[in-house]
Amino acid sequence: MRYMAGDALPELAKPPVARVQLVRYAGASGDFNPIHFDDGAARARGLPSVIAHGMLSMGFLGQFVEAAFGPGMTRKIEVNFRGMVRLGDSVTCRGRVKEVREAGGRALAVCEIEAMNQEGAVVTAGSAEAWME
Repeated sequence: MRYMAGDALPELAKPPVARVQLVRYAGASGDFNPIHFDDGAARARGLPSVIAHGMLSMGFLGQFVEAAFGPGMTRKIEVNFRGMVRLGDSVTCRGRVKEVREAGGRALAVCEIEAMNQEGAVVTAGSAEAWME
């Protein structure tokens, strides 16, 4: 896909986060911190309930960039975690092309990206670079 500076990328809406998704992600990532799947452990840490792994929301953003530019076109993603994703939250990823530059004879899009919950609160934000054909 070819974009220009200022172009918005197609949004990616994820379904509500489910407990089984968090358990599966714990297994895939090896992060078995119980705040991600055990309500009692989460409450003992001052949380109202379990929260999603921060890297899950980063994974959503990776999927978003891949969908916008195509398989294997992502060069780099950097993010900051700004809020918690809770059970039942629906996460939407969006972004904009900040600039397009040449790198090694190829067009490289530099993008601002963010993931927000159903209330519009940004939970993860950062930047991505992706090659364009």
